[in-house]
Amino acid sequence: MELSVYEKIRSYLLDNINVQENEEVNISDAMIQIENFMISALDKENVILTRKKIDELVKNYYDDIYGYGPIEDLLSDPTVNDIMVNGCKSIYIERAGKLIKHEACFKSNDQIIRVAQRIVAPIGRRVDESSPMVDARLADGSRVNIIIPPVALDGCTISIRKFKEDKLDLVDLINFGSMNEQMAHYLSLMVRAKANIIISGGTGSGKTTLLNAISNEIGDGDRIVTIEDAAELQLQKDHVVRLESRPKGVDGGGEVSIRHLVINALRMRPDRIIVGECRGDETFEMLQAMNTGHEGSLSTIHANSPKDALVRLESMLSMANSNLSATTVRGQISQAIDIIIQCARLPGGERKITAITEIGVLEGQVIQSQDVFVLDNHKRPDGGYQYEFRQDISYSLLEEKASFMGLLTEFKGVLNG
Repeated sequence: MELSVYEKIRSYLLDNINVQENEEVNISDAMIQIENFMISALDKENVILTRKKIDELVKNYYDDIYGYGPIEDLLSDPTVNDIMVNGCKSIYIERAGKLIKHEACFKSNDQIIRVAQRIVAPIGRRVDESSPMVDARLADGSRVNIIIPPVALDGCTISIRKFKEDKLDLVDLINFGSMNEQMAHYLSLMVRAKANIIISGGTGSGKTTLLNAISNEIGDGDRIVTIEDAAELQLQKDHVVRLESRPKGVDGGGEVSIRHLVINALRMRPDRIIVGECRGDETFEMLQAMNTGHEGSLSTIHANSPKDALVRLESMLSMANSNLSATTVRGQISQAIDIIIQCARLPGGERKITAITEIGVLEGQVIQSQDVFVLDNHKRPDGGYQYEFRQDISYSLLEEKASFMGLLTEFKGVLNG
């Protein structure tokens, strides 16, 4: 019976409290309004609750009407990195690299859909049966992916990668054990020497965090243009122009793709172009930019190793330009990319750089490459692993680039330990 009463209250509040988009809400007044109606409804049903239970229900109703329901508190929890809503069945969160099932869940698919629409509305996007998948972001910059039925068979699915307020630099990543000092110094040099860098890794491996960190090494005088599907980069530079793609509108028009933004960025006199992620035909324009005077550009790619990253780049270039031969495609990649940094999330939840690989010339049909740093692992007696960074070579393909930028002495000092 009590559950029925609570649901009646929830339904009434949702039907009678009109929440306007971007409306300024006085939290105290809203909670008093909710509590007064709830107490009146409970009295009619002869339901008596403790003060603690009343406060808990008022908070739940408030989150449901004005916020994001059962994930509201998770969004403000600094220990939570990812939130995954799997329909009404479950909510999972990631803390310290580990997935944990959250005790709360959504009551109905309609409740999740309301939250989904509340997320996408402020940025002019929509989610409905004609557009069942959408990428969005919250006001704080957290990245959101939403899929609704009929595509999501078990109810609306929401995946949130939370925005990190702490802006990490290379020193922070050294302290976290993601790299050692020599690797950080090397990466700093390569960014300052305007090497073209691709950061590779799986989902949640720390690609964006690393991209933000190494971008700190870009000179203050450089004009940077960032291009993303959903803006999440946190560049700590003054001269940054941020561009974000836009999907098709209700009428089927108005789309602005990543590829279009890359082409337009070339007309904006950029010193550096940063594409949040290469995932499609924009890769061709990105590599063309790297090959035509826009050195020092950065991007990320989903791949499990530097060699896999090269294969993915080749595949995306071939799909975008089917008339290009494999030799031409590989030649463009070898000329454009200087370094691939491989990131990984390890079984224990730690995020580390597992390889820094320099890309060389095309010899025959093979793009030459060599590892500068790699992560070795050794099994301990207790069954766990001990990880150790190792410098693989004493000579670098990028010595000429460092020399040209006046960084040769510093560069040799890094490689010689």
